[in-house]
Amino acid sequence: MALPPPTRAHRRTEPVWLRVTLTVLALLAMTVLVVVPVISVFVEALADGVGAYWRNLTADADTRHSVLLTLTVAPIAVLLNLVFGVAAAWAITRFRFRGRTLLVTLIDVPFSVSPVVAGLMFVLLFGLQGLLGPWLRTNGLQVLFTVPGLVIATTFVTLPFVARELIPVMEAIGPDEELAALSLGASGRQIFWRITLPNIKWGLLYGVILCNARAMGEFGAVYVVSGRIAGETCTMPLQVEVLFQDFNSPAAFALASVLTLLAVVTLLLKVWVEGRVRGQKTEEREPNEEKPPS
Repeated sequence: MALPPPTRAHRRTEPVWLRVTLTVLALLAMTVLVVVPVISVFVEALADGVGAYWRNLTADADTRHSVLLTLTVAPIAVLLNLVFGVAAAWAITRFRFRGRTLLVTLIDVPFSVSPVVAGLMFVLLFGLQGLLGPWLRTNGLQVLFTVPGLVIATTFVTLPFVARELIPVMEAIGPDEELAALSLGASGRQIFWRITLPNIKWGLLYGVILCNARAMGEFGAVYVVSGRIAGETCTMPLQVEVLFQDFNSPAAFALASVLTLLAVVTLLLKVWVEGRVRGQKTEEREPNEEKPPS
């Protein structure tokens, strides 16, 4: 999660010129690559005034539908990843079984596979000529170019976020408290809600925030499986691309600004969670530091 703050020893040993140079380079890179582009999106979106900005967001039915669709697909994908992430992290950190290393490796696959390739994999799986295509067609089911297809693609791309945040947290906590509760007669549900969940709550929230940010901004896999049907399967990133290709730049930048605003809100939530985690760790260290040496 958050990087540890630099220690006093580092401040003493590192030359001043090196600290200043690295700091200036980092700030310059962030300004050019992050701050200026983000501000440019809002400047371009509001170039014709607030009234035009609002009309660009609300006048077009397809744009309104893309916002609603994104706010539908992303929460469903996050919920599925929440369940999978907790279950996978619990199994990997609490049990030793054959294939455990393979499971850890498979969780990272969505990180290493291009989203476009992921979309093509689902086409091969659910397409008319795909592995499950004939069976789906026989039973009157369709996955590609539908909302379930968008949910599946988004869930796959965001699969590692929750699990990858929880695994190190649960490994650090260890199973001692859970085993103690089990020896006292607590049920599995009581152990999870009263011991495991309170211990992992900040890591879990951190993973959910990152997962939600990635889900709302997903483009590549959704681009392939959605068919880009206006008013039906176009999420916000796809609608931005459609508007931009139609030379409707004001509407494209207006919708892009909403996505950017959601990303900024996510970043603020992430900073808040990191602050709470640091505060919790400080509170845990202070009682131990006050204990006299035995």
